[in-house]
Amino acid sequence: MIAIIDYGVGNLYSLSSSLKFLGLDCRVTKRKEDLQSADKIILPGVGAFGDAMRRLVETGLAETVREQAKEKPLLGICLGMQLLFDKSYEYGEHEGLKLIKGVVSPLAADIRGGLKVPHMGWNRLEIVKDDPIFRYFKSGESVYYVHSFYAKDCAESTLGVSEYGVPVTGLVRSGHVYGSQFHPEKSGGAGLRLLRAFAEI
Repeated sequence: MIAIIDYGVGNLYSLSSSLKFLGLDCRVTKRKEDLQSADKIILPGVGAFGDAMRRLVETGLAETVREQAKEKPLLGICLGMQLLFDKSYEYGEHEGLKLIKGVVSPLAADIRGGLKVPHMGWNRLEIVKDDPIFRYFKSGESVYYVHSFYAKDCAESTLGVSEYGVPVTGLVRSGHVYGSQFHPEKSGGAGLRLLRAFAEI
């Protein structure tokens, strides 16, 4: 069973619908016990980093996520991926889950060429490091992004990048922990194939 963490800041319906479309057993949950009994965990998220991290801490789920990530695959999506890093500089400075080394910074401070923020739309994901999550995915396939902040100083864990005035960290991995800045559940067939591969890891 794949547990999808419900802490009040994620687009849970489209993600659970995508997993069910693939024939995968999943459960949207707020219960620590479900995370502990799950085979895999997905941490979604939209909105502000500080608010999301506070919700995870207040519910006690932050510590459960850290514990479970030591022994089973975890996938963070969009804001959920950003929460995996050491800290974020989104409207201040906020500590993250510290499961992946690196920081989250504003895109607007780094991109060139008059590109708009948020980075919204389809971009090619180029594989920079092979991994089982790419079992059904080819380098250069398009995925869907919606974000204004991105992960930096994380070359060691970076699996794939997309060009948007700067190489945007699209997919990362450290141990059992994966992060996807783009939305696989909104990325058509390519995204579904990434979710299927994650389920098989």
